[in-house]
Amino acid sequence: MSMQGDGLLVVVSGPSGAGKGTICRSLMDSKKDIVASVSSTTRMPREGEIDGNNYFFISREEFLNMIENDGFIEYAEVYGNFYGTPRKFVEENIKSGKDVLLEIDIQGALQVKEKYKEGVFVFILPPSMEELKSRIIKRGTEDQKEILRRFESAYKEINYVSRYNYFIINDRVDAATDKLRSIITAEKCRVDRFKMKLIGQ
Repeated sequence: MSMQGDGLLVVVSGPSGAGKGTICRSLMDSKKDIVASVSSTTRMPREGEIDGNNYFFISREEFLNMIENDGFIEYAEVYGNFYGTPRKFVEENIKSGKDVLLEIDIQGALQVKEKYKEGVFVFILPPSMEELKSRIIKRGTEDQKEILRRFESAYKEINYVSRYNYFIINDRVDAATDKLRSIITAEKCRVDRFKMKLIGQ
């Protein structure tokens, strides 16, 4: 009997400016047995975006049909376009033994948790709120009103940390990445996951 189990679904969230995207990219660069979940969307591709790489670009009709057939583990409508995490992509990769990394907003993560309780949910925190504000400003992509809105949202979003399995304070990207990698390793060694594997044989 093989002791190798299914892969894990690793869900990473955190407030804007916490650095979750940077940590996820760093993990992907250093860990080759993990794949990034690719979302489906009804919006048109932007210049340089590749279907199946950045997003699965599908029609509104296809998206609604997938909703009807429980084809997403989470989805949302944002500014008139739908975005969702395809169930088939996630489950096929997990069944093949690959870990799937899903970087997603907090509301989406809580939807996933309802449907996929065996997932590993990790919340990324900034070292301080002052540092968070500094990071948002340094990005230079938002005006003053948007910076304030994001900062106020971050205060509210941090309260959701208690709904997650783990938190990581992102003071240094390399250290935070190491912690995320360690969480994945530890989860694979959990006795209850091993027992589920034996029951499934």
